[in-house]
Amino acid sequence: MFEDRPRRSAEVVLLGRSNVGKSTLMRQLTGRSVPTGRRPGVTTSPTYHDWAEIDFMLTDLPGFGFMAGVPGETRERIKTAIVRYLETYADAILVGVLVLDGSAAVEIIDRHLNSGDPPYVLELFELLVDLDIEPVIAVNKMDKVDDRDETLDSIADRFGYPPPWQQWRDHIAPVTAKEGRIDPLLHALYSHLDATGHGKLRGALPSPHQ
Repeated sequence: MFEDRPRRSAEVVLLGRSNVGKSTLMRQLTGRSVPTGRRPGVTTSPTYHDWAEIDFMLTDLPGFGFMAGVPGETRERIKTAIVRYLETYADAILVGVLVLDGSAAVEIIDRHLNSGDPPYVLELFELLVDLDIEPVIAVNKMDKVDDRDETLDSIADRFGYPPPWQQWRDHIAPVTAKEGRIDPLLHALYSHLDATGHGKLRGALPSPHQ
């Protein structure tokens, strides 16, 4: 379903539900204008930004979950295509950035858990781990969160990181993409790139402000 992937051997992917701000985060990371909007489901195919000279790219995979005007069958195909993409290119994917809406993530996860329906974000996280892709949880829209530490502790707990969340800064990054406040994510990405021997790729990403 996803075609025309550039031939790059190193990649960072952004994943998440529709309308969590992945495309806005992509714009902040690359400086490139990408489709964004309030209506869920704006991105229904991957958006690639590549640096040919260093054999690296950043990929915004389509959002999953509710998408206005998109049939359920299409939504399921997208979810399946995301899994196949990760499985196919796992050797090239250095980091999988799972983007959450900090103001709604805990409620959505718990609603699914309470109904006996495994949350897809948890399944994706487990898939990243199974495929040996380093996971980073970018908790976006933190400007809408009042109880910051409590919310981040709850998210950490749902993903198997014992609170307090601060001890997991390489894996949990609170950001507000629309305001350009993404330093925690950059620090996490830098840490994983260094750990995997790809520190030279730092130059493709913005420099943190701190």
